[in-house]
Amino acid sequence: MVIALDSVGIGNAVDADRYGDEGANTLAHIFERIPDLQLPNLTALGLGEILGRPGSSGEPERLRPRASHGRMEERSAGKDTTTGHWEIAGVIMDEPFTVFERFPDELVKAIELEADVKFIGNFACSGTVILEKLGAEHLETEQPVLYTSADSVLQIAAHEDVIPVPKLYELCQIARRHADRYRIGRVIARPFEGTRGSFRRTARRHDFSMRPPPTILNAIAGAGFPVVGIGKISDIFAGEGITESHPTISNIDGMKKIDQLWATTERGLIFINLVDFDMMFGHRRDAAGYANALLEFDQWLGTFTSSVSDDDLVIITADHGNDPTFRGTDHTREQVPLLVMHKSESRDLGTRKTFADVAASLAAFFELSEPWPVGTSFLK
Repeated sequence: MVIALDSVGIGNAVDADRYGDEGANTLAHIFERIPDLQLPNLTALGLGEILGRPGSSGEPERLRPRASHGRMEERSAGKDTTTGHWEIAGVIMDEPFTVFERFPDELVKAIELEADVKFIGNFACSGTVILEKLGAEHLETEQPVLYTSADSVLQIAAHEDVIPVPKLYELCQIARRHADRYRIGRVIARPFEGTRGSFRRTARRHDFSMRPPPTILNAIAGAGFPVVGIGKISDIFAGEGITESHPTISNIDGMKKIDQLWATTERGLIFINLVDFDMMFGHRRDAAGYANALLEFDQWLGTFTSSVSDDDLVIITADHGNDPTFRGTDHTREQVPLLVMHKSESRDLGTRKTFADVAASLAAFFELSEPWPVGTSFLK
């Protein structure tokens, strides 16, 4: 199983300065802001060794970590969700997805013509602020709201009573076809509800990603194993290599689904993205909320690890950083933690040169006929 803690970075990326992120360190700065935060179960697996603070779980004497532990450096160009997850799955992006402050008229008109709509908006804005600015106008005109962010995303928001969710999805599918030639990573449907002054986004968000090149997910599925996506994994990979998908509405919902599927899945890969760290707290620069989400995950982890056998493989990592104490509201280019439960091993895995080491390790674990061509396995 691979658990991606969306945006849980640990700083020190070698090229952070190229992205304007020198000094960002998501976990270190959360611990600074919330000094009483204790994550005993993550620490027991080796998080303290990764962060250089082995006493962080509060026990008087340090015990040998219960998992192998290290760091991973991102090789791909970019710091977005799609790029990070694709690299975890063994695809290195040499060219980043395109980021727009405003979408080209040719693209907007092409979508409007095919979908028979007229957009309002078309500028960069946070998802909550855009509803404050244009939500009322949307209700009056019934025109969908087009906006973007610091990521390579084309987002379309609509009130569920004005444009039903299935119609919004159809509009986003049209936008996805036109967005491909502009190398836009994701088209995101953003349904919302409520009235003027109290608009709120609903849980029926849906991401429409570019189709990735073949990944380790395709290879594992092609070898006859189930590949189960939890959360927005299927969206991130445009369904490629996914044999079963279970969307979620929150981190807690995702952890419940892990428990259910772990108990019933005898073979194959479970791949989960826990998005609340990023969506609810990182982008909103809410360090206290982020800390509480880490605590919830750590408490769940304490119950889950007892169900992991020596023959299982559990990898806990992340796709990028999103330092809630850093300037702006964007993701941050950071290294990510790597915790590996397998064969009761406790090894220092060092700093891996690419997230694709996860893909190479999965190829070894599933004993595929060919090693994955990118990355180096960290399994013995």
